[in-house]
Amino acid sequence: MMPNVSVVPLLTRQFAISSRYLSSNTASIVKVHRSVYARRYPTMVVLPDGSTINVNYHEPRRIIKLPLDLSLLSESERKARLEKRKPKRVIHVEDEVEDNFNARKYVNFIKKK
Repeated sequence: MMPNVSVVPLLTRQFAISSRYLSSNTASIVKVHRSVYARRYPTMVVLPDGSTINVNYHEPRRIIKLPLDLSLLSESERKARLEKRKPKRVIHVEDEVEDNFNARKYVNFIKKK
């Protein structure tokens, strides 16, 4: 027996309303429904603007700092950041050792067995 033509759109509309629409927006933030979640560690993510987000991360790290986008900075700030990245020059100071040690001066302090 064929269903009536007017009933088919009504059934599809009812099915569409009762089904859940899943997309990336609804599934992006979820709660872990376990009291102990295996191999996940509480981690703080620091965004470039300084705000923080607490997440569970698969590696045991305390803080993850996201990099700053240099294209958004002014020219002087960009140059200052790039200068901080360059390796610092290490100053080597050589001490001149004066070798004027005289062992005969301390012979009387040596104990003989």
